[in-house]
Amino acid sequence: MTTVHGGDVDYESTGAGYAVRRRPDPRITAMIHAALGDARTVLNVGAGAGSYEPADRYVLAVEPSARMRAQRPAGAAPALHATAEALPFDDGGFDAAMATVTVHQWSDAARGLAEMRRVARGPVAVLTFDGDAVDRLWLADYVPELMAAERRRYPAVAMIAGAVGVRAEVLEVPVPIDCVDGFTEAYYARPEQFLDPRVRAAQSAWNFVDPAAAAGGLGRLRADLESGAWDDRFGHLREQPEFRGALRLIVGRP
Repeated sequence: MTTVHGGDVDYESTGAGYAVRRRPDPRITAMIHAALGDARTVLNVGAGAGSYEPADRYVLAVEPSARMRAQRPAGAAPALHATAEALPFDDGGFDAAMATVTVHQWSDAARGLAEMRRVARGPVAVLTFDGDAVDRLWLADYVPELMAAERRRYPAVAMIAGAVGVRAEVLEVPVPIDCVDGFTEAYYARPEQFLDPRVRAAQSAWNFVDPAAAAGGLGRLRADLESGAWDDRFGHLREQPEFRGALRLIVGRP
């Protein structure tokens, strides 16, 4: 099967609700902001509704979707209509650059990452998922098609690390039990949430699952929750303070 890396979701038609369901989690925020170091000027690429942007520095955002830009809160950093693959800035124009859960949406991830490295004098921080680790989430037992879609979409971690700097580190990001950023792993301890279509609407991978397959998997999940079978297998997660799954923070330095 052909690997798909980005440009595969039309956020003009499917991006409603992201600002509500995909809020920045403070613990993940702390890791990202620490990775930016003492940078005073930051470019946020593929910025969406503005999650994880630091409020104590000068930030400029780049986001091609008008619907996503419209969801940015009042007082958020200005957002330009531009793409990662052709950033309209001078070489070294920013102290640092960041991209959070967006690289898989770019039409040419390698080119976009090279552009981030070009415009940043210092660190480039990329929050993404490791496609090789998405099966760590129990949801793979119910909707394996969802995880297959995720694996196809996410660029390899090694490729990202090689593109963002001569010196790069890959950090495993633990997901807290009460995570407020509504990606799939955020609900590892709250399985009932996947039965809410509003939750799934803020997780783009569901767009790549056949509706019949999704309905079948969710039906099995509902039945297992009602019967107690899910708790028999995975109930320990309801008390597990964090989950170490596929979420990664890749930090590259020149």
